Amino acid sequence: MIPMVAIRSVTKSYGALKALDDVNLDVAAGEVVAVIGPSGSGKSTLLRCINQLEIPDQGGVFIDGTLQGYRRQGDTLRALQDAEIARQRLASGMVFQRFNLFTHMTVLQNVIEGPVSVLGLGRTEAELEAMTLLSRVGVDDKATAYPIQLSGGQQQRVAIARALAMRPRLMLFDEPTSALDPELVGEVLSAMRDLATSGMTMVVVTHELGFAREVAGRVVFMDRGRIVEDGPPSQILTTPQHPRTREFIAAVLP
Repeated sequence: MIPMVAIRSVTKSYGALKALDDVNLDVAAGEVVAVIGPSGSGKSTLLRCINQLEIPDQGGVFIDGTLQGYRRQGDTLRALQDAEIARQRLASGMVFQRFNLFTHMTVLQNVIEGPVSVLGLGRTEAELEAMTLLSRVGVDDKATAYPIQLSGGQQQRVAIARALAMRPRLMLFDEPTSALDPELVGEVLSAMRDLATSGMTMVVVTHELGFAREVAGRVVFMDRGRIVEDGPPSQILTTPQHPRTREFIAAVLP
């Protein structure tokens, strides 16, 4: 069976810094994979390569068997045009550390902007879907509010609804709770937990190891641009095999 996401020998450098070093990873449809590791280990770069915000220097990313960013013509790979990359990018929704909501738009307007302008949905259909999604993440009562009127947790839940409104097959989360006050983290993790239960394929870069233990089917530990260890949460978080993983877990978990 073809994996939803297949990362093959991906390397990405920024000058002398090798952010990703020959990374290989498969994510099956419906799987929830938590990616953990110290700052600078390549976690966010990995997500950005999956949705083509960054282009690998070597290797490739495949979604549903389709190489991202390139088209094969005979024995030659040719880079896609921006419009083609944008169409490919619709396969994945991404939620960032910062909420990136349009401050001049209401919550409802934020959620329907993409479906109307990119997917071509009629406004009535887009609004109905948006309200369903806002209800799903528990902020439907904030539809007419502006982002500045919301807490950080509420803004992040709107960001999740906005990403889902584009009907992605895959959701990517880049430390979605790192910018939140501690008391607001739980409401965002709850929305993500519900999303995982629905069967959405998810790759979650996170420092919330409790969430990784409870929700993820697999935990991937990265260090210095490489995947050091990959396995079920019970192994990685309780009995890690690699010394570097053990050192990290010991430092993070009380």
